[in-house]
Amino acid sequence: MLLFRVGDVPVLLAPSWWFGSLLVVVLYTPLVSALLPRADLTLSAVLAAAFAVLLGISVLAHELGHCVVALRLGVPVRRVRLFLLGGLSEVVRSPRRPAQEALIAVAGPAVSLALAAACWLLLLAVPGGGATWLLVAQCAVANAAVGVFNLLPGLPLDGGRLLRAGVWAVHGARSMGTRVAVVGGALVAVSLLVWALWGLAQDSDDRWLRLGVGVVTAWFVAMGATVEFGSDDRRAWPEGLSVTDLMRPVLQLPAESPVSAALAASAGRGVVLVRADGVAAGLLDEEAAVRLASAEPQSPAELAAEPIRAETVLLTSDSPDDVARHVSTVGTWQFLVVDGEGRPTGVLCLEDVHSALAAPGEYEAAPNRSFRTG
Repeated sequence: MLLFRVGDVPVLLAPSWWFGSLLVVVLYTPLVSALLPRADLTLSAVLAAAFAVLLGISVLAHELGHCVVALRLGVPVRRVRLFLLGGLSEVVRSPRRPAQEALIAVAGPAVSLALAAACWLLLLAVPGGGATWLLVAQCAVANAAVGVFNLLPGLPLDGGRLLRAGVWAVHGARSMGTRVAVVGGALVAVSLLVWALWGLAQDSDDRWLRLGVGVVTAWFVAMGATVEFGSDDRRAWPEGLSVTDLMRPVLQLPAESPVSAALAASAGRGVVLVRADGVAAGLLDEEAAVRLASAEPQSPAELAAEPIRAETVLLTSDSPDDVARHVSTVGTWQFLVVDGEGRPTGVLCLEDVHSALAAPGEYEAAPNRSFRTG
């Protein structure tokens, strides 16, 4: 479900968010009754529902903090999603430097803690003990909880990303930071379960809320850490092999060139099709070009072009591990590689990356495989 857009970034509400909110209402209603003895079941349920909404708004503000900072740092964002009891800002590519990862990671908790502080100040102006006071207090608690929880040092939480950035900065290897932060994620998941069970053992007023939130959140953290660890393993890059070793030469042709001529000229190279105004129309899709050439060989090659999007562009300065991770998450088979000034230097094909990662010991880079145009 699309809520709105931040620039070109869609903000989506996943169906699981409704389930998570219902869980909060069911588990939080008894706690409201305990905090407001004069509240009947209906009012308690309404206030619990309001808390679920405030929690969702808190998570949304948190994720928008990540999104805005990432965009300001030049890291494209594919979408923002709210689901179950959490949210996710999906960046198109990993930050290239530890400082970028740290800034993007800390932006979310900073927004949450700032909102919590504002709500605590607002409590000073609201008469205590009533439903309004409780709503403001809920908002303060929700934002404080989102901010503090996400600073815990384990992936996939923001604190885990800060930990990864720190290890990355010290040791120079993002993969080592990932492994350390995954261990942190496992410890966070275990701690959440202990916290939930301790509430049951102490017969605390919020024991059922703690049990529900603790179990679901521990599962979320454990699964996220597992995905991060598996992703890190999949993108391990062969020692001594650079991205430029895998690039195919790139050829620039007019977008109106006959598709049959473009195919003949490609000869194993990547083809960038450029319109008369100098704007790139896209990369020639070889399979689509073959089909079009067999039917209408004189058709403009642009009709068989794959659009060049932010997520299909790589920089020569991108680290090999980041490239391997990125190409495995974007649904396309070829990527345009450009230099720091935006000039095409080659085309990276997914099959070449998979071949190198599957059998790194058997791959030998061919000399002069990359070709700079411009």
